[in-house]
Amino acid sequence: MILYLIFFKMKNLILLLILCLPSYVVAQDNKNVDKEKSYILTDLSYQNDAVFMGRRDSISAPYIVPSIGYYDQSGFFADASLSYLTKSDENRVDLFLATVGYRFNSNKFSGTLSGTKYFFNDKSYSIQSEVEGDISAILSYDFGFLETSLITSAYFSKNSNTDFFVSAQIAKSLFTIDKSLEIKPTFNVSAGSQYFYQEYYRYNRIGNRKGNNAGQNQQSTTTVLGIEEVNKFNILNVELSMPIRYYYKSFIFSFVPQWAFPQSNATITTEDATIKEDLKNIFYWSAGISFWFNTKREK
Repeated sequence: MILYLIFFKMKNLILLLILCLPSYVVAQDNKNVDKEKSYILTDLSYQNDAVFMGRRDSISAPYIVPSIGYYDQSGFFADASLSYLTKSDENRVDLFLATVGYRFNSNKFSGTLSGTKYFFNDKSYSIQSEVEGDISAILSYDFGFLETSLITSAYFSKNSNTDFFVSAQIAKSLFTIDKSLEIKPTFNVSAGSQYFYQEYYRYNRIGNRKGNNAGQNQQSTTTVLGIEEVNKFNILNVELSMPIRYYYKSFIFSFVPQWAFPQSNATITTEDATIKEDLKNIFYWSAGISFWFNTKREK
């Protein structure tokens, strides 16, 4: 009841974080996991839409996302997941991805370096569906009263140049007395280029879908030539989120509401016209359950 009241009183003020947190992010935040030991983390999540840098397709992309990851006490980790599209008439595995990386904790500093490979279904209309891989680095510092993070990443698309992104994040973890419930208000600002968005418009926006039957509202084809200043480094998204996690033994129950305020409307050039994009604020959410266990039992 307390959790219910907190959420509904704050839902118009605080949004949620990206899709369904990758399991390695959940692992880093999990206060119950002993990071001095090796462990396996499994997760099953649902996200109501696919949103990236404050952008999404005009057709929603709800996913069920199972994942599994191994986290070694040395800092090495590997994680794999698949995204099953539950949209009516388009039920399919839309994405498989695999991540490997290294993470560290040193006093108040922590960080992660990782690389991810994406395998999208040919019919996918996800906003990231032309991305083939990324390399990301996260550096965090805990001031006690506030947690800050700097996130840098490079995203590699199939037929375009590489996108570079930088995000700055501040957050504060709030716990109940017994540490079983965590609420983490988070503020994030992201900036970068938009090659990924240009590729999406060329191949996956309505009217330019790949494959057959990939979008029930498909119109006559309009060829997108490009997006103006696609290489320019702009603020792309301002986002509020409030991850809520409940820890019970080796289980983690999570609910992540998010509110994205996309910035820097794209100017899209087609064969027929030049169009200024009309970006709208997005509320989206994810929910999941995770289970972790140590790979070696204490004697």
